[in-house]
Amino acid sequence: MPREDYEERRQARIERYERRAEKAREEAARAWETERRIGDLIPLGQPILVGHHSERHHRATIKRLHALADKACAEQRKAEHYEDRAQAARENRAVSSDDPEALDKLTARLEAARREHEEMKEVNAILRRTKAEGLEAQAAALTARGMDLMLAWRLVKPDFMGRQGFPFLANHSAKIRRLEERITELQAAAEAEPTETEVTATDPDGAEGRIILRENVDANRLQLLFPGKPDEETRKRLKRHGFRWAPSEGAWQRQLTNAARYAAREVLEGLN
Repeated sequence: MPREDYEERRQARIERYERRAEKAREEAARAWETERRIGDLIPLGQPILVGHHSERHHRATIKRLHALADKACAEQRKAEHYEDRAQAARENRAVSSDDPEALDKLTARLEAARREHEEMKEVNAILRRTKAEGLEAQAAALTARGMDLMLAWRLVKPDFMGRQGFPFLANHSAKIRRLEERITELQAAAEAEPTETEVTATDPDGAEGRIILRENVDANRLQLLFPGKPDEETRKRLKRHGFRWAPSEGAWQRQLTNAARYAAREVLEGLN
C-alpha cells in the first residue's frame, strides 16, 4: 500500500471521529435547548397539583424534561468518547501493519531494543561486581561509563525487594521476541501473493450463494465478498468476528492476520 494511501486512511479516520464528536455535541446542545425551552413554561417552584386537570400534563412534562436531560448527557459523553478517539489517533505512535514503512520502523525499534538490552545487562553486571564496595562506589562505576549521576543513583538504590539495576530483563527479552515475530510475519506477508477462494454457503434463510474469501495483500485485508447483502443474522455474525463493511471494497473485511483467517472459517462454518 502506498504511503499516501495509508496517510489518507489515517486522516480519514481522525476526521470521521471528529465529525461524530461534532454531531454528538450538536445533539446535546439541541436537547439542552429544548429542555430549557419546555422548562421555562413551568413557573419556578410550581408544584404538581394533584387532582387538578393539569396534573397529567405536568407529570408528562417533567418526564420529558428528564428524558431530554438524559439524552443531552449521553450525547455529551458520546462526543467526549469520539474526541478522545480522534486525539488518540492523532497521537498514536504504534506501528500499524498497514503502514508501508512498518518493516523499516519495526526493524529500527528492534535494533534499538537490542542495544538497550545489552546496556541493561552491562549495568546489572557492573552492579553485581561492585556490590561489596557500597552504593557510592557502584554509582561511581556507572558514571565512569558515561551515565548521568541521577540515573546512576536511581539504579543503585535497592527497591522494596532489595533489587538493583534492571530486575525485569526477562520482560525486555519478551518485547524483543514480539518485535522479531512481527517482523517475520510482515516479511512473510510482503512475499505472499493475493489469493481468492470460492465457497458455497447457505444462509439462515436456506438460500445458497457463492462467497469469495480474498486475501488482499496490497490492502492488508482479509475480505469476504457475498453475492448480495447478507441477512441480519449473518451480518451480526460477521461483526462478532471482527469484520466490518467496507463500501469502497464491496466486502466485509478485517486486517489480514492468522486470527482473521480463523475468524473467516468460523463465519463460513456457521453459514454452512
